[in-house]
Amino acid sequence: MKLYTRTGDKGNTSVKGGRVRKDDSRVEAYGTVDELNSFVGQAAAVAASAGLKELVEELFEIQQELFDCGSDLAFADPNGRELKMTAASAQRLEGWIDAHTDAAPAIAKFILPGGSEVSALLHLCRTVCRRAERRIVTLAGELPVHEPVQTYMNRLSDYFFAAARAANAKLGVPDTEYIRSADVFSKKSEDGKERQEGSNGTS
Repeated sequence: MKLYTRTGDKGNTSVKGGRVRKDDSRVEAYGTVDELNSFVGQAAAVAASAGLKELVEELFEIQQELFDCGSDLAFADPNGRELKMTAASAQRLEGWIDAHTDAAPAIAKFILPGGSEVSALLHLCRTVCRRAERRIVTLAGELPVHEPVQTYMNRLSDYFFAAARAANAKLGVPDTEYIRSADVFSKKSEDGKERQEGSNGTS
C-alpha cells in the first residue's frame, strides 16, 4: 500500500460526503484536532517518563476521543449519521477536572505555562485545544456540527489546565505565577469550589 495518492496535489481533499479545498473550514477544524492529538501524545510520553501513570491513562483515552471528534467533524453533513461522540465523554472529563483541581494547591493569581516539562506540555495542549475549539465554532457558523464535539473541546481545555497544575503538584514543582496579576481566583461557586476567572481562557 502506498501512502501517497496524488489526489490532493491540486489543493483538494476528501471529506465524508464529497471533496473540498484543503483550507475549507471543516478541514481546518478536524486538522487542528489532529494537531492537538499529536501534542497530547507528546505530553503522554513525557508523563510516562515522569511516572505519572494515571495521567498517561487519561491522556490515552483523550487521544481516542480526539480521533472520534475528528471523525465526526469530517462529515460534510452530520445529520442522520451514526456519530461517535456523546455527552458522556465531557461528563467524564468533568470528574477528572475536579480530581486534578483537588490534587493541586489553591491559587490566587494567573498561572504561566511552565514548571515541570509535563506541565508545560499540558499547557501547550490547552492552547492548541482552544484554537481547535475556535476552528470548530467557525465551522458551526457555516455548517452543522455534532454538538457533543463542541462541548467536549470546551471542557477539554479546562482539563489540560487542571491536569497541568496537578502534575506540578505531584512532581513537587511549583506553578509559575504571573507576578503582575491581581488576585483573580478567589471567587467560589455555589458548591464551594474555587472557580477560575480571567484571561487563561476557561469558560
